[in-house]
Amino acid sequence: MTGAGTMSVETQQRGYAKGRAKRREIIDQATAMFGEVGYRGASLREIAARCGISHPGLLHHFPTKESLLLAVLEHRDDVDIEWLETDSPDGVTTLRHLVELVALNATRRGIVELYAVLSAEATSADHPAHTYFQDRYRRALDTATTAFARAAEQGALRDGVDPDSAGRQLIALMDGMQVQWLMDDGATDMAGVVRRQVQDQLTVPLDAAPDAAPADAAELDAQG
Repeated sequence: MTGAGTMSVETQQRGYAKGRAKRREIIDQATAMFGEVGYRGASLREIAARCGISHPGLLHHFPTKESLLLAVLEHRDDVDIEWLETDSPDGVTTLRHLVELVALNATRRGIVELYAVLSAEATSADHPAHTYFQDRYRRALDTATTAFARAAEQGALRDGVDPDSAGRQLIALMDGMQVQWLMDDGATDMAGVVRRQVQDQLTVPLDAAPDAAPADAAELDAQG
């Protein structure tokens, strides 16, 4: 009985692992397809075919197209949030992580395509991801403006730089550079452009440790 019971548990665990792997494959294929043709142009049957399963098989994991879209977006956010560590009390650290996120995006074209296509589609109020992207932009702006505000409190922001305006400019630049990068097939140095923009607004090197002393302009120019 013990042996049979153990085998049953092991079989069940293998089934769960196989199911998780297939679910991840569906998310990956949906990410690619949403990035290629957008949410409205994507077909669940085509995504299922790319995964080597039937349409009903895909619906077993994701009962609706909207549930699959949500899973794709949540997966991207999980990766980005883990990378960013946005709860850092140090503004310069958060700004550096934002630049590093841009560099990471340069290694994952599919994710960048997904975001560029869906964020444009989702400006329509009837798009299923409309509220999601509204919330995401609010969070992104809050992260950037808070980082600049904390940098100002720490004496790391140049005189005359408004944290709110700087945060909005940074998010706009990050999104705009992604479009340029896609259009010129990756030739644009996204991270380099964003890094220079952020560095120009700081009085300390972007990669400085917390509590670093402000540097003079000549020193920052030499490092940039």
